Amino acid sequence: MADKRDYYEVLGVAREADQKAIKDAFRQLALKYHPDRNKEPGAEDRFKEIAEAYAVLNDPQKRAAYDAGGHAGVAGYSPEDLFGHINLQDIFGADLFGDHGFGLGGNLFDRMFGRRAGPPRGADLEMVAEVPLERVLRGGPEPIRLTRLAQCASCKGTGAKAGTQPKTCDKCEGSGKEIRRQGRGGVVVQQISPCPACGGRGVVIDNPCPDCAGRGQAERTESLSVTIPAGIEDGTALRVAGHGRPSDDPTGQPGDLFVIVETAPDPRFERRGADLWREEIVFVADAALGSTLTVPTLDGKAAVKIPPGTQPDAALRLRGKGLPRFRGQGRGDLFIRLRVQVPEKLGREEKELYERLRSLAAKPSKRETNSPKETVGHQ
Repeated sequence: MADKRDYYEVLGVAREADQKAIKDAFRQLALKYHPDRNKEPGAEDRFKEIAEAYAVLNDPQKRAAYDAGGHAGVAGYSPEDLFGHINLQDIFGADLFGDHGFGLGGNLFDRMFGRRAGPPRGADLEMVAEVPLERVLRGGPEPIRLTRLAQCASCKGTGAKAGTQPKTCDKCEGSGKEIRRQGRGGVVVQQISPCPACGGRGVVIDNPCPDCAGRGQAERTESLSVTIPAGIEDGTALRVAGHGRPSDDPTGQPGDLFVIVETAPDPRFERRGADLWREEIVFVADAALGSTLTVPTLDGKAAVKIPPGTQPDAALRLRGKGLPRFRGQGRGDLFIRLRVQVPEKLGREEKELYERLRSLAAKPSKRETNSPKETVGHQ
């Protein structure tokens, strides 16, 4: 992974590039370096690099994982995971797709990346999980509950009533597609759309399953556990394989679930990356004279010294009392922001003391009286 170039650099796009810019960059580069067109040495390796970069950056979940962890964040994906959702016909158009093109369709990725041909994979799902600070601190398993469509247990995804089978659609002969060709000025335009008779499934169900009404899929609520890395940053996506939507083909594999981790609100602290912040109220006399404050941390209680003359909104730092640095070393810090409290009502003795304090503050000190002379002397 250390030898791999940055995916954004490979496609020549900015890190904030939108999906259209990424798609356009891939199309241009793929046409240039496609091994069926470019016979120069290294063209195939360059094409593989371009295709891999596009496969990651074109998918929001994979892109988020890459942005958070670099190449290591997407190291666990198989070729099917990476290239299974790329619609080459949509990218290059019908004229370059299929047997009459120059090889952009068919089994190109199967041939170059070892991807197995097979039924279409189900779509990926995404959910947000709020994780408490203690779990972020130590890492470990975190339970989640997910309600999703899954393959119907009664019909095993076929959509047909038990004891029966779907039959091949007569209109599309099982392809699930309706192809229309029309000549325009000597050019044949080909339009492909889902078969209206079978809805693109390639089969027709005469006796639908009563449990899923012939859909082959039913809602299921399940309890899962995801492993939270210590110090995980907000917005990081964790992949749970096989818990996405089921494939429309009963023999196909389901998609994956991506759990977007967010730190749950905590009444004690505010999270800012690896650092934690907390606000404490201190009495004006403690701010002026100095004091000791006991504050909570994720590791228990801690004593904090308030220096004499502490000003309002000053922040005191407890080093190493924050969260672990994600994919780094050590821990962040805990900052205590001090809010100086001025009494709203004063008793007689308190008022006399404050009056005395004000009168003392109004009188110039000996140091202030002599300060001009001292300044001249230093010069």
